[in-house]
Amino acid sequence: MCRGNNKSKILISDFDKYLYLEFLHKFMEDNRIKINHYCIMDNHLHLIVWLDVDSDLSKFMKQVNLSYFYAFKKQHDYCGHLWQDRFRSSIIDTESYLLQCGKYIELNPVRAGMVNHPGQYKYSSFNYYALGEPDHLLTPNPLYLDLSPLKAERIKLYIKLVVEDEVKEKLHLHFVGNSEYELKMQACYDVFNNPRPRGRPRLK
Repeated sequence: MCRGNNKSKILISDFDKYLYLEFLHKFMEDNRIKINHYCIMDNHLHLIVWLDVDSDLSKFMKQVNLSYFYAFKKQHDYCGHLWQDRFRSSIIDTESYLLQCGKYIELNPVRAGMVNHPGQYKYSSFNYYALGEPDHLLTPNPLYLDLSPLKAERIKLYIKLVVEDEVKEKLHLHFVGNSEYELKMQACYDVFNNPRPRGRPRLK
């Protein structure tokens, strides 16, 4: 997830959002990045990416965000910081939560009151999965393909999953999965899953 500095709108127009998607496409092959889901909002964006051992996520995000910064600066006569810090990321337990996290980010425009249905929003991966629209950015979520061998049935099941079911909001965590998975990842990376508040703890 990347956010505009001070939560400012940095993906203002349709052109801005389209341009950001084009930068994603430009740099993802060289950095061995596969994108499963995305949602580009006005002041932030979400990506779910599939990484291999030779993927370079940090370089990819730096290239994309820096390229977009220069284009935005020229387009809007902008000066100052554009992005709020570097990107923030969580590691997802593939089997249990990959579709759930995809669902979460594709419902962002609905929760923000921008549209009534995720299919009304152009700058997300929802219509690729729910309507079968082509999208040159995306590599299909493998759990989506497992929903059914038939495309029409997959689409039907995905619409039900996203539109009718409840959303479990977990993307503020370092690791998204069940408790066993979280404990394993905490031990592996030597980090607590629930991010601690910054600064010194309060005195009691």
